[in-house]
Amino acid sequence: MVLLLTVVGIVVAVFVGFNIGGSSTGVAFGPAVGSRLVRKTTAGALFVGFGFVGAWTVGRNVIATMSSSIVPATQFTPAASVAVLFFTGASLFLSNLYGVPASTSMTAVGSIVGLGLASGTLNQALMFVIVSAWIVAPLLSFTIGVVVGRYLYPYLDRYIAFTKFDLHFVQIDRSGTIPRPYLNPNASPQDIVGSLSVVLIACYMAFSAGASNAANAVAPLVGEGGSLTVNQGVLLAVAAFGLGSFTIARRTLETVGDDITELPILASLIVSIVGGTVITVLSYLGIPASLAVSTTSTIIGLGWGRASRAATLAELATPAPDGPDLEVTTGALVTSRAEEAPASPTIGDIARDEEPEADSEDIPDVPDVGAEGPADLDERSLFDPRAARRIVTMWVLTPSLSVTASYPVFMFLL
Repeated sequence: MVLLLTVVGIVVAVFVGFNIGGSSTGVAFGPAVGSRLVRKTTAGALFVGFGFVGAWTVGRNVIATMSSSIVPATQFTPAASVAVLFFTGASLFLSNLYGVPASTSMTAVGSIVGLGLASGTLNQALMFVIVSAWIVAPLLSFTIGVVVGRYLYPYLDRYIAFTKFDLHFVQIDRSGTIPRPYLNPNASPQDIVGSLSVVLIACYMAFSAGASNAANAVAPLVGEGGSLTVNQGVLLAVAAFGLGSFTIARRTLETVGDDITELPILASLIVSIVGGTVITVLSYLGIPASLAVSTTSTIIGLGWGRASRAATLAELATPAPDGPDLEVTTGALVTSRAEEAPASPTIGDIARDEEPEADSEDIPDVPDVGAEGPADLDERSLFDPRAARRIVTMWVLTPSLSVTASYPVFMFLL
């Protein structure tokens, strides 16, 4: 019976890792694939490689926390391990069903909390630290997004912009006996620097995903009395990530790549840097936290910051009572320059030897905060308070449901 439960636990862990790899690969490498800098197969290989580095190094701290610190490792019997992994997998299904990036980390911890409450072994002091981090991390990501979107993004967008290549950045010459790779002939030095930046940041996101998510797949199976060692757990998690990266991630990459105009590559890079850094720091501290929550919080903050740029802080604090209702979408962060406002040449324009619409001296200055100008953005393409409330509600609801659903299960098992 114990052997059967162990096998079931490993199978469920692979299923969880499979789904994590499929979704995280798209998040990390969607911009790079969408702009034709790397192919889907290359994206999968890079994700697995850098995810392994993140899981093998920083991820060990998170595995240690979730496998032995929230509750003693001895509480993870084969049956309890299967139950914890089941609730983690169920959270992935629930988030996909509602189209909300719910946190597998938070839900996995929630099911472990249910185990701790049922057994009376919950480390309450540590849980206070973890929950505090869950509150601070998205607020910090949101705040950074607001500051960048409100005060810095227009200047970055004026001088730095990325567009898609018509052909892949790296081409393969198959005319000879041995295929020979070569760079897109239209690529300029500026393109090479910009393209490398996009790919390197995608690899950084893969590192962060491996550091934060390996524990979600294997923590209950690792540690004292567990069926796997830490090294075996990391290898199992990364192998499961790879299954997802090379299979279901192809659809995720297509979706993110096709929708890249909805989230410009510049905005995506900012989101990746902020969200990835917040999660890497927390993972180093051994705190399980959600990459999806941090990146989504940054997107919301960046969109709100850009949407609010045309108003001063005083005007935002005292909105006009008869002003129009703001009903907009979060998916945009689109550079919606007015047609009469010429844009600076993008890296893609330079690569295709296209002439810019105007010399850089003719480009209007970015309007000051609170000032109207041709570069002002349509608020309706940037921020949707109702969508933000729905996302935050799911962030709170999924771990709460995990605790309340797992508690009676563990009361029965123990």
